[in-house]
Amino acid sequence: MLYSTGLIVVLVLLAIGIIGIYNSLIQLKNKVDEGWSDIDTQLKRRYDLIPNMVETVKGYAKHESGTFEAVTKARNMAMSASTPEEKIKAENALTGTLKTLFALAENYPELKANQNFMDLQGTLKEVEDKLQLSRRYYNATVRDFNTKIEIFPNNVLAGMFQFKRRQFFEIENPNERENVKVSFSEEK
Repeated sequence: MLYSTGLIVVLVLLAIGIIGIYNSLIQLKNKVDEGWSDIDTQLKRRYDLIPNMVETVKGYAKHESGTFEAVTKARNMAMSASTPEEKIKAENALTGTLKTLFALAENYPELKANQNFMDLQGTLKEVEDKLQLSRRYYNATVRDFNTKIEIFPNNVLAGMFQFKRRQFFEIENPNERENVKVSFSEEK
């Protein structure tokens, strides 16, 4: 009798532990998904601003069509990316082309003085700041989630329920951390 009561207590405690681990994994998974959703929202705002930026700059720098095409292509690729991994890679490329666009604008004083351009640039900066905060939150939740599914005994349960590591949203190419260099050919 004492043996069966002890066994029941152990099984109940084991079940409570498993339920606790599973629920904490679900909570972290949901936080990661929420973080990704925040990033996605800011990216949508960014995508909506880019065509206006390109059109404004086009009016002043007509002979820089290669830059405009690169920004538009990078934006389209980022918008069509379906997985977080594809989105991260495409976003890194888009960020690089946007840096080129802003570097281009530096060489056109009348463009820098244009109120529409200044407003768009300010709005894009605000979006970029919010995007940076969203990335930090996402990466923090990914770190917590990945740690949780890798430690014992959580890793056993995580493997049983197929919880997979999530990828951080970070710069892939270390060269993207450097300032953009832009050279201009003279229009003839």
